[in-house]
Amino acid sequence: MGTSGGVGVSPGTLIITNEAVDGMFRPEYRQIILGKEVVRKTKCDQNLVNELMDIGHSYKDIQGVVTGKTMCAHDFYEGQARVDGAFCEYTSESKMNFLKECSQNGIKNIEMESLCFTGLLNHANLKAAVICVSLVDRLSGDQVTVPHDLNIEYQERPFKLVGEYIK
Repeated sequence: MGTSGGVGVSPGTLIITNEAVDGMFRPEYRQIILGKEVVRKTKCDQNLVNELMDIGHSYKDIQGVVTGKTMCAHDFYEGQARVDGAFCEYTSESKMNFLKECSQNGIKNIEMESLCFTGLLNHANLKAAVICVSLVDRLSGDQVTVPHDLNIEYQERPFKLVGEYIK
């Protein structure tokens, strides 16, 4: 559960991940173990995703719930196609082309934890789902512009959904 930058998704929307992908759109968690690369799949449990979607659509305090791929980046700036970090060796046009490609590939949001989480839980044969709230639509900009109180309310939405699931 957490926050993310949406890709073609309005701020405040909950994104329930059906599959985590890396920056090359591969649905794989790559880990180095004893000097060898181990690759693990990152698909979320579809029954759990569907159940969470149903709850999200029926719960009155949650507006806007979608499912799709989540791109997991290794950092907040270059890996997420931002142009406001200390390093940026690409143009704003390249950034926008990449974000559009993300959208065309079914990516609904970008964050930094889903690959490891889904890869390890798949390896353990445990059901997994990732729920993030979008704080910004990256196709429209990089900066969170919603007022502080609304930002806090958005950040509570994943917890509300999981609370309803637990009930």
